[in-house]
Amino acid sequence: MNTPLPTTEEVARDARVSDVLSSPTPFAAPRKTSRLDPVKVAPYLFLGPFFLLFALFMAFPLLFSLYLSFQSWDATAGLASMKWVGLSNFTFTLTDPWYWKSLYNTASMAIMSGVPQHLVALPLAFFLQTAFRRWRNLMVGLYFLPFITSSVAIALIFSSLYSTDFGMINLAIAELGKLPGLHWIVPAHPIEWLYNPKNVKPAVSVVIFWRYVGWNTVLYLSALQTIPKDLYEAARIDGANGWQQFTRITIPLIKPMIFFAVTLSIIGGLQLFEEPFILLPNEGMGTSQSGLTTAVYMYRTAFHDGDFGTASSIAWLLFISIGALMWLNTRIFHRSGMNEETQR
Repeated sequence: MNTPLPTTEEVARDARVSDVLSSPTPFAAPRKTSRLDPVKVAPYLFLGPFFLLFALFMAFPLLFSLYLSFQSWDATAGLASMKWVGLSNFTFTLTDPWYWKSLYNTASMAIMSGVPQHLVALPLAFFLQTAFRRWRNLMVGLYFLPFITSSVAIALIFSSLYSTDFGMINLAIAELGKLPGLHWIVPAHPIEWLYNPKNVKPAVSVVIFWRYVGWNTVLYLSALQTIPKDLYEAARIDGANGWQQFTRITIPLIKPMIFFAVTLSIIGGLQLFEEPFILLPNEGMGTSQSGLTTAVYMYRTAFHDGDFGTASSIAWLLFISIGALMWLNTRIFHRSGMNEETQR
């Protein structure tokens, strides 16, 4: 018996039923989620606070000071009182005798304190490394102690030591004058360390030297400890004396550290503020502006005179001066034979 052929409608219906039965259920495929990967997000969470603080306390003040250097602004009148003056602030600063006086004072004290630091710190570190090993850690700690002491505390201590009438330094000098044969060397009257313009720069320079010589000693000592002892032993076998070992082995191998230490001294020396501001009268200027540094001059211009635009121009001129000296310092060390890796 012949069965009837299915109609077109039945074939289409059977095809639809077959497709439904063969298709996966809605629950077979996993649903994609929008959750973030904690491993990928964690670094940004750790870096976020740094960039936020950097933007608020570094980038914004830097850019705002640059903008402010072209403005005339009375801070007490609000931001609306800003007035564009172009390069007038820079022109005024560069023609102001006090600015050049402050640069001279800053450079003088930076040289008087910075050069002795390295002339003392380097041989001292070499001595601690080679001939004073038993009490080395104790001595290094004592030398490093002034560096971690508050600059305000140090300035107050030396302010007492430099006192004309009751300072320990003048009392010691007076006692030396009582010794036979020394009365003609010791001055008859107490020395005005902080009020005589001739004594201001040496007095402040001694404070800076005393504070940072230990820091440089630690830097040089850390560099000396990286030099292999075999080099010195080979040099002694070849007949090299101590001076030849120091000049032919030590200095060339620690030259990158010397470059680093000198760079820090230049930057810090041109930013002198706490020591002269606390030690000297007239808000850090001293008698006849003998102790006026560029940083103190900038501070007085901003907060004493209320001229924040000119103060910002002073800050940027100081920044340019430091950058120029850094470039010159790098060129000098490069010409002296420092390896290329130090420049990177």
